[in-house]
Order: sequence, then structure tokens, then C-alpha cells
Amino acid sequence: MTQGERRGPGRRTMIGAAVLGSAALTATAAAGTAQARTGGHGSGSRLPVPAVIAHRGASGHRPEHTLGSYQLALDMGADVIEQDLVPTRDGHLVCRHENDITGTTDIADRSEFASRRTTKTVDGVKLTGWFTEDLTLAELKTLRAKERIPAVRQENTLYDGRWTVPTFAEVLRWADREGRRRGRPVWLHAETKHPTYFRKLGLGLEEPLAALLRRHGRHRATAPMFLQSFEPTSIQRLARLVSTPGVVLLSDAKSRPWDFTESGDPRTVADLITPAGLKEIARYAQGIGPTLDLVIPRTADGRLGRPTTLVRDAHARGLVLHPYTLRNENSFLPADFRRGTDPNAYGDAFGAYRAYFATGIDGIFTDQPDTGLLAAADHRDARD
Repeated sequence: MTQGERRGPGRRTMIGAAVLGSAALTATAAAGTAQARTGGHGSGSRLPVPAVIAHRGASGHRPEHTLGSYQLALDMGADVIEQDLVPTRDGHLVCRHENDITGTTDIADRSEFASRRTTKTVDGVKLTGWFTEDLTLAELKTLRAKERIPAVRQENTLYDGRWTVPTFAEVLRWADREGRRRGRPVWLHAETKHPTYFRKLGLGLEEPLAALLRRHGRHRATAPMFLQSFEPTSIQRLARLVSTPGVVLLSDAKSRPWDFTESGDPRTVADLITPAGLKEIARYAQGIGPTLDLVIPRTADGRLGRPTTLVRDAHARGLVLHPYTLRNENSFLPADFRRGTDPNAYGDAFGAYRAYFATGIDGIFTDQPDTGLLAAADHRDARD
């Protein structure tokens, strides 16, 4: 990626529903786009560039996808807070990174659910454990959340058992309540997980998600909300239901979105990040969420290499970029920013942020939003 970036009057000062280049763009949607990109939500609704997106909440400090993690991220000042959505057996959307909840709840210690342990194949991967789609919401609510990677984040285990698994409806009510208290909207970034898999089970994610968004006024192009998915067809489906800005998530270049695998579409992520691929994405989405390695690849020894042209190419199509995920621990950082020999110790995260922000990205997902916010402020001060 080159250092060049698209500098429109609205893009580089805030992020909103940037719908550009769509042949089907109506006059109303166009007006909403202009309003969103110039802060039209009202005072306090603007997103800075780069925006700091709390990955599963403040997941570097609290067990992920809990109201405690979301609240801490908001209190730290995170610009946007992420939720991953999976369904229960009775169709409620709940916030878990995966439908396999073996490692993120205490279900393995609950004898009443021992018979629910099973083996499934989810998006081509065989998994053995307990799954949200096999529990009703009432059953799921008896469980307690816990730290997903306790060997890395031992301090987070202090909070094991403190919170239940939240529903997305609860998160929306929480965001509304906090927004009123703070006098500004709380931005959310919600992902549909394994949408093709769940639709085959009769548990489609997009329709109940759209219904919740409409109920809370987050269905408009100017809503303080992003919708994201690794499956482009999920974003397309959502775009037909609501006007909320959509973001296509992109894994490593050789991978194929699972909906492409299911439909026989031979394209890979490498095809989607070409100028032609980005032009197609811009017809139904407003942004992309690439892995950081698509922005700056790592060399054979794990160090950062030369930036690709992805930022420039995406901005040329009017797409915002929210890459994922920067974490403070050595084991997650590029080799040139690791410090010492303890993989769980913090490395030079600020140096890594500087490298990624220099590419012109519009925001970044991070497990430690407090670190990300300081790094973003440093970047803006240096730029100004």
C-alpha cells in the first residue's frame, strides 16, 4: 500500500455512511450520505480518523462480549464498540465471537448440559463442544461468561463468572441508555457470524437483526452503526433490508468467503481486493474490514513489509477501511515491535499503530482501546 489516500472534505475528518458509486443511489440516500459524512447525526456523533474500534469490547481487559467489556470500552472512550452475533435455538441474537461457547462460558462445568456436547462442522471446520443454536435463550442465560484465552490474559480471569451472555437487544438498550446519559450516540459495529450455516438451520441472522435495528432507529444510512460480515451475500441481504452502512470483512488473500464456497463462486479474497473487486463491493457496501496483513504484509521473518495499495484503491471507490486486529501482546505483534522474550508481555504497540495509521486507514480494531486511543491522538497531533 502506498502512503497516498483519498482526501475528501468529509472522509478525513469523520466516518459515516459513505455510499459512493452506487448506480441505485436514490436522492434520499445521497442526502443521507452527505449528512453522515459531515457530521449530520448531530453534536457528538462524529467519528475521528482514525477511529478506535473496541474489538469485542475492551477484550484485553475484560472477558470478551460481556456488558462489562462493552462498558469499559465506552468508559475508556472507544469510538465504536463491536459485537459478534449468533442465534439461540429459539432465534434470539446473542453476542459471542463463535456459536461454539465451550471456551467462553462455564457450560463445560454445568452437568445439566453435559448431554448437549456434540460435534458439528461449521464452515468446513469440525468442532466438538457446546453451541448456541442448541440452547434456548433461557438456558443460555443460566451460563456465565469467562475469559477465552486465560493463558495469555490471566488477569482477565478475575472477572470469570461476573456477567451473563448478552443479547443484542440488551446491547442496543444499553447503547440507547448510555447515549442519552452522555448526550451523544454510542457507535456499534455488529457482525453476522456464519450466516450461510445458520440460514440452512432455519436461523437466518439478517431478518431479526434488521428488525432490531429498525426498533432502535439504527436502520438508516446516517445511523451510528456499522454492519459487517465475512460473507458478502450477508451484507447484500442486509442492504436490501436496512440502509445501515455495511462493511465486508476480508481474511487472508488466499481464502474464500464461505458463501462463495457454498455457491461455487471461485473467487478468493485476492480477487475482492483488486480495483474491480472493490468496485463491485462498493455497489452494496460502504467499507471493508481487511486483516492488517492485507494493508501491510509481513515478511518471512514476521516483520512488517511494504504497504500494499489497498488503502488507496479502496478510498478511490469511496470505501472506508477498518482493518483488524491490533493487540498489545508480543505474540500478536509484528516481530519488529516485540519486546523481550515473554509472548504475553506487551511489546511496542505504539510503534505498530504508527506504522498502520501512516497508511491512511480510517479506523482499527483493537483489544486494548485505551492504547489505541492514545496512539490515534498521537497520530492526529503529528498530522496536524
